[in-house]
Amino acid sequence: MKYRTPLVLLGAVTLAGCGLNSVPTAEENAKAKWADVENYYQRRADLIPNLVSTVKAAGAQEKSILVEVTQARASASQVKVSGADLSDPAKVASYEKAQAGVTMSLQRLQEAYPELKSQGNYATLMTQLEGTENRISTARHDYNDAVQSYNTTIRTFPDAIGAKVFYGAKPLVPFKATSAGAEEAPAVNFGNTN
Repeated sequence: MKYRTPLVLLGAVTLAGCGLNSVPTAEENAKAKWADVENYYQRRADLIPNLVSTVKAAGAQEKSILVEVTQARASASQVKVSGADLSDPAKVASYEKAQAGVTMSLQRLQEAYPELKSQGNYATLMTQLEGTENRISTARHDYNDAVQSYNTTIRTFPDAIGAKVFYGAKPLVPFKATSAGAEEAPAVNFGNTN
């Protein structure tokens, strides 16, 4: 009985050195890092349509005001008053009305300008996409580091013994770009053609 306690301790130390804790810890860490990668891909998938819609909405508002200004200008330029017409109150009133339309449109544009942020929204979109791409890159890097640690753990002594005997551990696959163009961020199309 006096030899039993040291044998139990020796067995516990031996098993502890065989990856009973380090293998599942490394595996769970790698899985958590992969979840981060998926999370950021989902963020990108959710972000792009939402931001594009926001930019289109802001662009539509700006477009409607700019169209109104352009139409008012076109209407005003069609109303002509010559020197001989200056004595005709109806022609002068028509001219003034057309010019007042341009003035009102420009005032609306000026009043709305602080809210017309389509250029800011485009910049925001690009900043958000860049930030998301950076997060994806960092998450993939962190995942690959975790995979390397796990794969090293299950292949090195003494953890390799426990990894094979107790867990049947197999190496995890690191992330690598496999599709053509995967090294580039996706293009965003606002429907503009130049």
